[in-house]
Amino acid sequence: MRADAQRNAEKLRTAAAELFRERGLQAPLKEIARRAGVSHGTLYNLFGTREALIDEVVADLAADRLDEAAQQALARDDAWDGFTYYIETVCELQVTDPAISDVVTGRYPDAQRLMAVCERSHAAATRIIERAQRAGALRPDFTREDLLFIFGTNALLSRAAKDTTPDAWRRGVAFMLDGLRAEAAHPLPTAPLTAQQLYAVMGNLAGAP
Repeated sequence: MRADAQRNAEKLRTAAAELFRERGLQAPLKEIARRAGVSHGTLYNLFGTREALIDEVVADLAADRLDEAAQQALARDDAWDGFTYYIETVCELQVTDPAISDVVTGRYPDAQRLMAVCERSHAAATRIIERAQRAGALRPDFTREDLLFIFGTNALLSRAAKDTTPDAWRRGVAFMLDGLRAEAAHPLPTAPLTAQQLYAVMGNLAGAP
């Protein structure tokens, strides 16, 4: 890559990182190019697709943050404390960094590096859930799909509320966690989502504005 192309690529990475954090991964590519001070065509010539730019800019940062949340949760001596820490931390990341919402919910399945981060995060979530259930703290009928549905809901609501009540998610999460305690469990009205149903829901979420 020529020196001028390298400079333009770095400008685009910086601008994309800023806008993805501000608006999520759906931030307009034209706005990224404008902030970088290059043409829209230059962005496409250097990166080709939105997904390639996402993988270049977001994947490593998202991995660091989500891996850290999972490691801290699993390091807690109390399994319930680790479970609640993980949910609260990921939900807060969704609020403070909208790009994380798009990672957790798998909104861009063609971003291969990002999807690898997403899958690793889901595997860690499964370990955190099963640990809390083995300890008898988390209701036994809670599934990984339930957790991802919660994260998807939090992503939409926190994005809608960010300019009016940016801390509203904390109240909702607190109510939800109280209902997930084993001693609070009551029979549920419907069966849990299957993996296929969850993917369908996330596919609809991918098309949401």
